[in-house]
Amino acid sequence: MSADRAAQADAQGRAQEARSAMNRTGAPSRRVLPPIDRAPLRRRRRRAVWVQLACTAVSVFMALPIVLIGLAAVSSREALNEFPKPLVPREFSTETLAAFFRATGTVAALGNSVLVGLYTVFWSLVIGAPAGYALARHAFRGKDTYQVFILFVRALPIVVLSVPLATLFLRVDVYDTVLAVTLVHTTLALPTTVLITASIFVAVPPDLEEAARVFGCTRWQAARRVVVPLALPGLAASSIFTFVLSWNEILGATIVTLGHRTLPAQVLTALDEASTAYRFAGGFALIIPALAFIFVMRRYLVNMWGTTLR
Repeated sequence: MSADRAAQADAQGRAQEARSAMNRTGAPSRRVLPPIDRAPLRRRRRRAVWVQLACTAVSVFMALPIVLIGLAAVSSREALNEFPKPLVPREFSTETLAAFFRATGTVAALGNSVLVGLYTVFWSLVIGAPAGYALARHAFRGKDTYQVFILFVRALPIVVLSVPLATLFLRVDVYDTVLAVTLVHTTLALPTTVLITASIFVAVPPDLEEAARVFGCTRWQAARRVVVPLALPGLAASSIFTFVLSWNEILGATIVTLGHRTLPAQVLTALDEASTAYRFAGGFALIIPALAFIFVMRRYLVNMWGTTLR
């Protein structure tokens, strides 16, 4: 028994001596990893939280007036005349909106605004998209000067454009028509349409168009079958901007029309004598069509970030 214990102690001693020898000869030993620095991850998380809070604050700031106007538009006349007014009406009523649409000229003005907006989108794309395509695909002398000149037209006050156009419309007998307002709004929308479509067509690779021409397409067929489908989200974004611009424009429509006004011009001219209910209902009616148009075109606008503008 004592012999076994002696042998075991001797084996343990030899193992200890071997480990000591390995340490003296520089053999590898287990290394302790340094602690992980989690400060960058915490800073990134805090930055993401602050960005989300900022986006939420901006969204609330933009949506709050729309919500308040909408709540006032669906309130009764008695609720609008109360002081202090409740934030949320106790009961909802369509009386305010019904009275607004029963007012003289409101429905006709709404139809004029829709027609002018759609016509402006159509003519802006028909004229502006080819111009933007030419700017994106061709290099010519005076290209930069031409783009600056386009922006200069947009920088002019609306009165500078509307008064000469109104004089011209009177001479050619198109004053006080939907066509007159369409021409004014198209003039205002063309500069931004040209520049937006030019930036969209630049983002479409020219190699795809050249490949289509190698397979037998003409320049027109390559543009129609290859370029336009890829640029469609950007064209939709341009049409949204154009429609909202046309819908919200007031001064030009007021100058070139008298009896066939658009809805913003109609509401503006009636504000002095209008009641509080008419004003809230008019503001709500001006917001809804533009929001509906953006809602219909939103998928093209969202797709633009993942397709054309990569």
